[in-house]
Order: sequence, then C-alpha cells, then structure tokens
Amino acid sequence: MSKKWTMFFIMLLSFTLVLSACGTNKDKSEGTDSKDKANKNLRVVTAAEYAPFEYMDKGEIVGFDIDLIKAVAKEAGYNVTIDNVGWDPLFVEIGDKRADLSASAITINDDRKETYDFSIPYFLSTNMIMVKEGSTIKTAEDLKDKKVAVQNGTTGQEAAEGILGKNNENVKKFENIPLAIMELKNGGVDAVVADNTVVEEYVANNPKEKLVVIEDETAFASEYFGFLLPKGSKLKSDLDTAVKSVIDNGTYAKIYKQWFGAEPNLEKLKEQQ
Repeated sequence: MSKKWTMFFIMLLSFTLVLSACGTNKDKSEGTDSKDKANKNLRVVTAAEYAPFEYMDKGEIVGFDIDLIKAVAKEAGYNVTIDNVGWDPLFVEIGDKRADLSASAITINDDRKETYDFSIPYFLSTNMIMVKEGSTIKTAEDLKDKKVAVQNGTTGQEAAEGILGKNNENVKKFENIPLAIMELKNGGVDAVVADNTVVEEYVANNPKEKLVVIEDETAFASEYFGFLLPKGSKLKSDLDTAVKSVIDNGTYAKIYKQWFGAEPNLEKLKEQQ
C-alpha cells in the first residue's frame, strides 16, 4: 500500500472514531435526560392519623394535605410517592434526607426552622379544646389543674404546656390524636387540645359521642402549616412557586371546599407568604 493510501485510511479511521464518540456522547446525554426525568418522583412522608388532613381509608392515604401536595407537585412538574411513617419518624426521615418532603399538617415555628426548611404557608389553623358535653371547662384558663391530652411533639402540646406549665404531669402525651380522643371518652383526661379543623371534624362526624369544641382566641394564636423539607433543600423554590400557583388558579380553593365545606381565607394566608 502506498504512503498516500496509508494516510487516507488513517484519516478515514480517525473520522470514524470521532463519529462513534459523538454517538456515544449523545447516548449518554439521552440517558442522563431520562434519568433526570425519572428522578422527578418525590418521596413524601406523612403521619396518616390526622383526619381530615391525612388518614387511612380502605388502605389508601387520603386527606386535604394529600390532595394538595399532589396538585402542588403536578404544578411543579413532579410525581409523588406518599408513605405513611408516623409523626415522630417523619422528622427523622426528613432530617436524614431519606424523604424529599413531608405533608402532614406541620406548623411552621422557629424551633423547627432551626433544623428544617419549610415551604411558604399553605394553611391557616389554631388550636381548640375538645371536652365532653356538660364540662365545666369553658376557656383555656379553665384547663389549669385539669388533665389534658395532646399529641406528642405538636403545637397542641406547646399550647397546653403554656397554660399548665412545661413538663406538667397533667399534660398527657399520645402518639396521635385518635388515642388522645379515646382517652377523653374513657374519662382518663378532661380535655384534648389540637388543631381546630381536626377536633371540629371529629365532633361533627361523631354526634352520638356528645363532645363539644371550645374556641379561645385570646389563648391560642393563629398558626400556619407548611410542607417540611430537609435543611437547604433545592426543592423549596419549586414548591413555593407551585403553592402560589395553585392558590392563584383556584385549585387550592376547590380542594379546600371539598374537604372543609367552606371558603378558605386566602387574603390572610397570602399575607404570610
């Protein structure tokens, strides 16, 4: 083979290798894009014992928070997988970054913000008192020297301890609100303190149990729920934008009315955002 032809084949071989490399890079690029798309599925953890926000119905996790996070995730371009892990474990899951976020009626407060990030507020709430009909308890002040059931690690516990005193033995802590309500019905405590929507929903759905709800705006301040995120999560910006969008486009109000049968106070909610 002449020198001329040798050079020609060397050049041809080099050109072929370049094309092959380009094809490989393209395949890798397409693979990365597909992987990124697949990774848009978010793991959401919750404690499904807090109707109507999140609870189990025929083996399925349902509730206001569940419908809302699905709508928010869709607006942001994500899919979600929702796991019921329990109240205390969900904070561990988020802290260890084993989950992307939590939707579980979690009040935004300064203590939690030291360890976690939150989305902008998506729900306005306040604590209320549940008692049996005929109870002498009429205000939060009347809870002093009474036995009060709360869910451990919640703002309901903080509110009760604010009245009775921190570490007061009369503040009975339970894993979830259904257990706290059961203790009230069984006579083990005089009252339950929890989010207004939860106790109001329970009383409305169980009229035969003869329980009533007491509101005390002077004792219990307004609270705002947010989606809980690992500290420094890059997801926060997407979630915040999506929460605002579902509020502005009417999706939020539709979900709210479906679960609570009333119009949300959007003006007050937006003031906190």
